[in-house]
Amino acid sequence: MKIKRRDFFPLAGAGLLAGYAGWEGMRSRRNAPAGPSPVVVVKASSYSDDLAQRILRGVRECGLDVRDQKVLLKPNLVEFDPNTCINTDVSVVAAAYEVFKSLGAAEVVIGEGPGHRRDTYSLVEMARYRDISKFDDLFVDLNRDDVSSVQKFADRAEMYFPNTALRADLVVSLAKMKTHHWAGATLSMKNFFGLVPGSVYGWPKNELHHIGIPESIVELNRIFRRSFAIVDGIVGMEGNGPIQGTPKPANVLVMGRDLPAVDATCCRIMGIDPAKVEYLRMASDGNLGNVDESRIEQRGEKVSEVRTNFALIDSFRGFRLT
Repeated sequence: MKIKRRDFFPLAGAGLLAGYAGWEGMRSRRNAPAGPSPVVVVKASSYSDDLAQRILRGVRECGLDVRDQKVLLKPNLVEFDPNTCINTDVSVVAAAYEVFKSLGAAEVVIGEGPGHRRDTYSLVEMARYRDISKFDDLFVDLNRDDVSSVQKFADRAEMYFPNTALRADLVVSLAKMKTHHWAGATLSMKNFFGLVPGSVYGWPKNELHHIGIPESIVELNRIFRRSFAIVDGIVGMEGNGPIQGTPKPANVLVMGRDLPAVDATCCRIMGIDPAKVEYLRMASDGNLGNVDESRIEQRGEKVSEVRTNFALIDSFRGFRLT
């Protein structure tokens, strides 16, 4: 890989370069799973439930093995407003950390690169993430991490990404179940916007908007293929999401290895037709994952039993699942 700007963005040695080669190899194998994609839906009535046991169930039912792997937990920590529920709840993040450590991961870190605020640690404080034991030793501000280039991103010759994300064996998208005023829904795939470093692309990362939101979502998920999704739908957000909407309890956690399949399932739970969400259509057309219901192996709760229609802004009323 051709690496530029060495003086400004030092690499972490030969081991990191080997990791890049692994990522490039994964990018060349972009096909959706050959068979149906397991997606696990587990009920959780509140954040005081035993979330670790629920996440452990989802990980096991999806056949995920993380022994000796470096795991990056990537929550959604885009903004903060005490009157709503913008971010992945700290209880979900803490439970996920406990689970992946218990399953023998060699390293588990928590990383995020918020798209709006330059002071990531003020968001960390307000969202109570420091309640997690030894949080400061586990957390990486992906906006200010050392970066390296990856060749070809949509119509760009290269894009820079945090070394912490590039060297991870597994990126876990700890997303929030929310509507989105431009994309229709923001779930595990859109959550990867936080892997784009603000120190390179600024705030609110307009480079991704210039490329196109659906295009950027798909490209990020082509690059970071070694992934797993845990969507916090215990209390989601409806209406004018992802920041100015209102709380909407869905009382579920949704998990899986095929992120398009997870997001399509979340859309159906929210009463949104995934076939009308552009980035999911693009992911399906590009053979990036399974979106069609016939290609998703539903485990745990049935969608029909947990469906709760999220309010949609006027421009997305036509997205309602009939």
